[in-house]
This record gives sequence, structure tokens and C-alpha cells, in this order.
Amino acid sequence: MPVTALHHFTIRCAPQELPLLLDFYTRVLRLEAGRRPEIPAPGAWLYAGGQPIVHLFAHLSTPDAPVQPVTGHVDHISFRSHGLREMRAHLGGLGVPFSEAPIPGWNIQQLFLHDPRGLKIEMTFWLDQEEAAAQVQKEGGAT
Repeated sequence: MPVTALHHFTIRCAPQELPLLLDFYTRVLRLEAGRRPEIPAPGAWLYAGGQPIVHLFAHLSTPDAPVQPVTGHVDHISFRSHGLREMRAHLGGLGVPFSEAPIPGWNIQQLFLHDPRGLKIEMTFWLDQEEAAAQVQKEGGAT
């Protein structure tokens, strides 16, 4: 199969929106800003585990720039996530509203929130992995 995983997604914004989006994706979702090629427009590449997975691209409008089609059909972006309890506390501490949605018949819990431009973000937690990580942490703390 040629497609094996999501590599990254790009969010196009106005230059004045860039600081707010950069703050959200680094402070709220805890991605890390990292290396970015020399692109003739402001932006940032945000990394998780060494992989740049979110690209922020501030589109500079110029009279000779070709008109880009609007790509507004994306409903949400999902991040595979770890640390459900800690993330609930983190979002609550920041005052970031979120909702939860268990998947009936699956051992998955989802958190939904929105970035500053309204893009819906899903954080998907595999509960069996959450339980295993909690057990390891519990055993590691008991000496």
C-alpha cells in the first residue's frame, strides 16, 4: 500500500494570525517549533517526535500572485495522543474548552477542541495503552 501514514497538514493563515496559531499549537497541543526551509512567506513547522506534522503558512497577498482555491472541506484533524488524564488537566488549566467522545464498541476516547481559527482538533487516546502506561508508572513509583 503506497499510503502508510499522515505526514503533515498545512494551515494557511493571514500573517497577523500566525502568532495566535503558533501559540495554540505549541502551548495547548505542545508541539515544538523547529527547522523550516527558507520559504518566501512567514510560517512555522511544528514537530512531534522529530516529525514536522503541522505547517503554518502565512499567505502573502500580492497583486501578481495566482488566486489559490479555497480548501475548506476539512472537518477536523486527528492527532494520535497519549496521557489522557494529564491532557484533560492541561486543557482545563489553560481554560481551553473541549468535549469528550468515547467510541462505542472500541477502546478509544477522543477529546475535541478548536484552534484559534475554528479548525476542529481531535485527540485520539487508545485506552488500553493509557492503562498500560499508568500501570508502568505505578510500578515504577513503587520501590
